[in-house]
Amino acid sequence: MSNLQLIRPLVHKLHAYVPGEQPKIKGLIKLNTNENPYPPSPRVLAAVKAAVDGRLRLYPNPTSEKLREKLAKLHGCKAENIIVGNGSDEVLALATRAFTEPEQKAESRKQKAKATVQYFTPSYSLYPVLADIHGAAKNAVPLKPDFSLPGISELKRGRQWNFGAALTFITTPNAPSGRGYKTSELEKLCRAQKGVVVLDEAYVDFASENALKLALKYPHVLVARTFSKAYSLCFQRVGYYVGHAELIAALDKLRDSYNVNGLGQIAAAATLDDLKFYRANFKKIIATRERLSRELTKLGFRVLPSQTNFILVKPPLFPAKEWLQKLRDKKILVRWFSAPEVRDYLRITIGTPAEAAALVKVVRGILPVPFSN
Repeated sequence: MSNLQLIRPLVHKLHAYVPGEQPKIKGLIKLNTNENPYPPSPRVLAAVKAAVDGRLRLYPNPTSEKLREKLAKLHGCKAENIIVGNGSDEVLALATRAFTEPEQKAESRKQKAKATVQYFTPSYSLYPVLADIHGAAKNAVPLKPDFSLPGISELKRGRQWNFGAALTFITTPNAPSGRGYKTSELEKLCRAQKGVVVLDEAYVDFASENALKLALKYPHVLVARTFSKAYSLCFQRVGYYVGHAELIAALDKLRDSYNVNGLGQIAAAATLDDLKFYRANFKKIIATRERLSRELTKLGFRVLPSQTNFILVKPPLFPAKEWLQKLRDKKILVRWFSAPEVRDYLRITIGTPAEAAALVKVVRGILPVPFSN
């Protein structure tokens, strides 16, 4: 018997999430995975190093208790309003399992809504993968051509949006466009939804406003945050939800035991003790983002407004996929997506000022001389 026969049919059909390239070539300027270009604060590094001792043989705190208490103090809520995960990807997956029924059990219209994971496109490409893993139905609804959110009346008129969907993911600010959304328009959408709404705020520290208050105001809204993008802890994988205690308790039932490693908990807690350091880095990244946007615009790129630590740009003269290779040949690594809505664009992570300057210099070298002047 073939080993393939031992695998569930659902798994056979799955298309796994594809992460950004992790280069093995030395000397590349890595602007493809939205990592923070600055290291964690010295206080965080010291805290992690100090914890590399005999504690490594012990299990970590199973509920990330101290970290949850610190986060609760920061966000003006209680520890019972927070669950911490192995990166925000884990808490996104928990929501799919906790709030959505498998599609095969759905017969009536109401049952189908209970089996639906809904999201806008383009957005985080993990959402459909999570739905497929769970065997849920997917409802992908296009954003407007400028990547803004459709209004409630537009969504009703289009009839594609499901206001009864069991789970709705909204990436805010949006990825991969970088577009920010006003809390007021997100609130209208949350109020209209009957099922759980997850506001995925992975990039919110680089934005002008956030929607955290909605998770504390509405019992069916969760806000997802991460220590990866803004707080330079991609390596440690720490993310969390803020939301109503009943939703958090439901998610906690599904959480893997000891799901967040001890060093990650210590690093995240130490991060919260040094927010001044990180907020200074946010300002530097935003300043570099605006400067790079201006420089690329001068060189003929269409640069979309961004509220994140990356920009989405439509390059001149050559197709975006060709630019991807031309830049890589010059040791600059950026991201290209094949989805129809964004295949004409490149996503560029905001690096250090020196990395941004190197990118601009390479672009000038690729463009014809009159064009680059």
